[in-house]
Amino acid sequence: MKPNKALSSLGMAMRAGKLITGDETVLKAVRAGKAHLVIIAGDASDNTKKKFRDKCGTYGIQLAEAFDREQLGKAIGKPERVVLAVTDMHFGKMIGSHLSQNTEVDPIEQQTGQQGQ
Repeated sequence: MKPNKALSSLGMAMRAGKLITGDETVLKAVRAGKAHLVIIAGDASDNTKKKFRDKCGTYGIQLAEAFDREQLGKAIGKPERVVLAVTDMHFGKMIGSHLSQNTEVDPIEQQTGQQGQ
């Protein structure tokens, strides 16, 4: 099985200190404009998905629904994770690009956070 570039890049971002996890921490980063990309696990609850879709849409933050909580946690060397935020613009663009090429990501679930497009 070939390693997934998006998951590998998430691990790099974590080691570089450019990735945060956890509902409240990620919400704070979104509100403060520090998040450049938010990734939510495909197996997150509907309420959690709605909360982050709404917040990211309001603040114009790119949101992608990808992988599951176990894959996200494993990628960053932690237990299961439901939501991650990339706080570096360059890592955000790189990971977003990898996600857009990934067959496990439903393109309908990717948002740029821009309303009306």
